[in-house]
This record gives sequence, C-alpha cells and structure tokens, in this order.
Amino acid sequence: MAFKTAASLALKKGVPEARPVILEPIYNVDVVIPEEFMGDVMGDFSGRRGRILGMEHHRNRSGIIVVKAQVPLAEMTGYVTVLRSMTQGKGTFNMDFFAYEEAPQKVTETIIAKKAAEKSE
Repeated sequence: MAFKTAASLALKKGVPEARPVILEPIYNVDVVIPEEFMGDVMGDFSGRRGRILGMEHHRNRSGIIVVKAQVPLAEMTGYVTVLRSMTQGKGTFNMDFFAYEEAPQKVTETIIAKKAAEKSE
C-alpha cells in the first residue's frame, strides 16, 4: 500500500512539472485532380489544418495537378467523400505517414475535456 501511495504522489507532482504534450500523427497527402478543382482542394486542406507543400503538373496527363500537403490524420476522416463531391468524382488521393507533431492547444483541450467527461460518467 505504501508503494501505491508513493507512486500516486509522485505522479501527481511529477506529471505537471514535466509538462507533457499530446502528439498527433501527420500524413503526407498527394491529391491528383483536374486543374479546375485546385482552389477547392487547397481551401479544404486549410480548413483541415493542413499545410500545402506544393503543386506540380502530372507527368503523364495534361490538365491534371498533384497537390502535395501534410495533414493531421484526425482531419482526414471522410475525406474520400468530400474529395469526390468537390471534384465530381474525378479526384484521387493517397496518404503516407510522415511524423508525430504536438497537437494545437485547442485540440488538446478538447481531448482532455472529452476524457474527463468519460471518467465522470
């Protein structure tokens, strides 16, 4: 019992002093779309906390653009449906894991509040 109490006290004091952060996975996303939808796709990435890395013309098909971005995985839920609706079914994308980054304060607060609500139930 003494060890449990000591561990509990150590955690209560040590965790706040360590200032832990929540990390979220970031993915590289390549979206292949017709050129006329480029503005819509780039605007959508901004709303998803994405960073646009660049654009390039598809090497084998004229009029096709590849938009490269980095987007948090949490923001990519349902993206396939959104992309299809934005591009009239002509857009495709693929994602590859890039890194973990510190979640923004607003996201962190939301996660903590959600967990606290689950605990109190």
